[in-house]
Amino acid sequence: METHRLICHPDTPARTVRGIDVELVRKPGALWLRYYIDGVLDALALPPPATAVRKDGLWQTTCLEAFVRDSAGEGYREFNFSTSGEWAAYSFTSYRDGMEQLPLKFGPEISLDVSDSHLALEATIPVEPGDYRFALSAVIEETDGTKSYWALVHPSGKPDFHHPDCFALHLIAPDNA
Repeated sequence: METHRLICHPDTPARTVRGIDVELVRKPGALWLRYYIDGVLDALALPPPATAVRKDGLWQTTCLEAFVRDSAGEGYREFNFSTSGEWAAYSFTSYRDGMEQLPLKFGPEISLDVSDSHLALEATIPVEPGDYRFALSAVIEETDGTKSYWALVHPSGKPDFHHPDCFALHLIAPDNA
């Protein structure tokens, strides 16, 4: 298991979130992710529980994200996970180009654990064996409308999770894959 700390974009400081960590585990045909948000949860704008279905526009409020790119190519996939249980999945042919709904063998399996001081969202997504680059990110909205943008790496300028520099995590296929 690997744990990675997300960094808040300097132009969008959070008021109540102290940190976000993401754990990853490769499984046969899948990737398990656990986003752990440490902060004052009463101050977060969290959508109410909903049916676990595909839904567009999740990134407009609190949303946890994973971008997956084959190490050798420009195309990538984007997964969005809402604390409501809703999700989205897209494919792109290159940087912000050729966006389409991503067909999946199975929808992400999402579970949530919430307390007064933390929120943990677990998601399992289909990922075939191979060498991949990942961009892990989060949009956090607070009840007063404050939005903060978190990622492994931020390129200069405004927050842009699709930027090639954000794909900072490289996972090599296991030998037995």
